[in-house]
Amino acid sequence: MDPSGITPNTSNQQLVSNGDNDSATALLQEKQARRRDNLRDVSFVEYMTVGILCFINLINYMDRFTIAGVLGDVKKEFAIGDDQAGLLQTVFVVAYMVFAPIFGYLGDRYSRRWIMAGGVALWSLTTFVGSFFTNFGMFAFFRGLVGIGEASYSTIAPTIISDLFVGNVRSKMLAFFYFAIPVGSGLGYIVGSVAGAAAHNWRWGLRVTPFLGAVVALISWVMTDPERGQAEESHIKPTSYKDDIRSLIKNPSFMLSTLAFTCVAFVTGALAWWGPQFIFLGLTLQPNMHDITLERVSLIFGGITMTSGLLGVPLGAWLGAALIKRFPRAHPVICGVGLLLSAPAMTLGLVLCEHSFYGPFVAMFIGEVFLNLNWAIVADMSLYVVVPPRRSTAEAFQILISHMFGDAGSPYLVGVISESLKHSLGTMPEESPSTSVQFRALQYALFVTCFVEVIGGVFFLLTSVYIARDKLKVDRAIAEAETQSAEPSHSNAQEHAAGE
Repeated sequence: MDPSGITPNTSNQQLVSNGDNDSATALLQEKQARRRDNLRDVSFVEYMTVGILCFINLINYMDRFTIAGVLGDVKKEFAIGDDQAGLLQTVFVVAYMVFAPIFGYLGDRYSRRWIMAGGVALWSLTTFVGSFFTNFGMFAFFRGLVGIGEASYSTIAPTIISDLFVGNVRSKMLAFFYFAIPVGSGLGYIVGSVAGAAAHNWRWGLRVTPFLGAVVALISWVMTDPERGQAEESHIKPTSYKDDIRSLIKNPSFMLSTLAFTCVAFVTGALAWWGPQFIFLGLTLQPNMHDITLERVSLIFGGITMTSGLLGVPLGAWLGAALIKRFPRAHPVICGVGLLLSAPAMTLGLVLCEHSFYGPFVAMFIGEVFLNLNWAIVADMSLYVVVPPRRSTAEAFQILISHMFGDAGSPYLVGVISESLKHSLGTMPEESPSTSVQFRALQYALFVTCFVEVIGGVFFLLTSVYIARDKLKVDRAIAEAETQSAEPSHSNAQEHAAGE
């Protein structure tokens, strides 16, 4: 099995020489290049499809982080500590990552439109129903059901875009799709805190996105569901799930970028969950800051997350499009450098929280801009180093690994470290820790994320060693499959001519 993702056929390969294969690859790349920068060829239905996918992604991430915007109220009502508060997000992500491979398998073989519509309906319903539970165990269980519904969407949506577009047009559409992640996350903080404050009940913050999700579930039937590999005119046939997984594991670019993205997921999961509460604790330690509220901090943090996404995601896509033509390894290098620049900015933000009001917000904004450079690029990389018939499986595999070792455990891990440090900092088990102790414990726990960012940057730079070679293998696989599919019709034409 070649890492490019096709099963070699010896007899067919003998019919196609290396020179013919390279010629076919060149013709394929030339044909795709003609469509690369031409947005005028994009149809209204295709624009509408991307718009619907982007809107679902927006409310998807809104739903994930509405709880983070009211986390203090959730802790008070259920009388839980940092560890159980972090467990809420972990339960969601564990369910999300466990069911992702199932939807990845289905997405490579069945109607993606109907799978997505069913998933959106599921997470909308479970979010709404779960907001009424007063028992912590049932509330956490329904958060897990929400994760199942969201897994159906996240594994499939990027592959629809990849089957509609190629080259820079695909990169631009993916940038539009992925900018909804930081913007939706920021809106989640804002919607959660504003709706909860307006209703004097944090639960109403969870009841906004289900109504939007229900609308999307109804209109998703107008989307187009292209054939696998349609944009690249790929004729590669699907293989078994076992072969799919084997080829992905042997693909160095895919595996290294997945490990790097796991570090990104770890960092974003921990900071998104604990960021507002940490900043709030730091600000309350400053003189003349006694009137600061968690809702206000959540609003500011949400605005920063949105703005950094609006700036960082398009900037990363623009840098990738501008540099990739001259530097084939540009995509992983941009991602790696972005993480290495984000780490010191985030560290500075964590340090300044008890000394300045504006300082931590500015430093974290800079850190998030650099962190957001990778969202659209890493998705594009994961798609163009994998052949079309197994891209949903690749997305699902990447979701499984990145969330299993990333944000599935990072909120809980940070919470556990924080709780243990409270005792080390002098708080007796029977005592309530002071604000200073809570802040210091959470600060030391969050320093782990800065270290993980550096590791992720190194993995992205290692990806750059293999990326150009693995992309070329996929282009050759598509070209060879197209050549072989044309051979029967060519031989039939010859037989018809001979008969005449």
